[in-house]
Amino acid sequence: MLALTRRQSEAIDIGDDIRVEVVAINGSQVKLAIQAPRDIPIMREEISEKGGPNSKKTGS
Repeated sequence: MLALTRRQSEAIDIGDDIRVEVVAINGSQVKLAIQAPRDIPIMREEISEKGGPNSKKTGS
């Protein structure tokens, strides 16, 4: 895992077609804007952990 420090309005590019930008910081909450092709699923961790259609969980 790569951990980076960014300030408000700064961005990170992932490959040629994904961009993550810090839009706002309010206390301990950070608002991100993600630009990516529509065919790349973007799921919040708390949603994907519940076993949604794009869940990373494997049945055991």
